Amino acid sequence: MESYQTLSEAMNALRTQGYTEDFNLLEDCIECSRRKSKYVHLDFQVDKFFRFEGMTDPDDSSILYAITASDGSQGLLVDAYGTYASRVNADMIAKLHMPN
Repeated sequence: MESYQTLSEAMNALRTQGYTEDFNLLEDCIECSRRKSKYVHLDFQVDKFFRFEGMTDPDDSSILYAITASDGSQGLLVDAYGTYASRVNADMIAKLHMPN
């Protein structure tokens, strides 16, 4: 699996691999605002994910997910972890392999 030094480096590389949509994490799904689409945990797969630690602040950490949705759209989802992690339901936690 590839590795990247920064979040922006990873995002740029993954976009060249076809992950061009921007996904947002909601409590029970992910959404693509541009397509006006929502995907529950059964409607997408996580192809790759990368963790990035904050350079100066451990609370400034994030995870980048490369996702393929059931309709074939591919995109990226960026989420914080640790103190600032999003609140999501158990199905989404399991799908994204996030600690509760």
